[in-house]
Amino acid sequence: MKFVLRPETVEDIAVTFVKKRKKVGDVSVVAKERKHGVWVVRGTCPIDLHGHPWTESFELIIDTKGKIKSSNFRLM
Repeated sequence: MKFVLRPETVEDIAVTFVKKRKKVGDVSVVAKERKHGVWVVRGTCPIDLHGHPWTESFELIIDTKGKIKSSNFRLM
């Protein structure tokens, strides 16, 4: 039987990864889609940059086994 990630599971994986990596409590997933056999998850999280609040966007590529293959973070 082949293991298939559900959209809810992919979102949980992404939120947990961003929370640990950026040490934030609030992560918003804006979009999740399946493309070319992987999941692409996009969203935002707040960060503190030298005492100033900013919003950072992210894009994660998650494979069919639930592993993060790449991550990209950008200030908005």
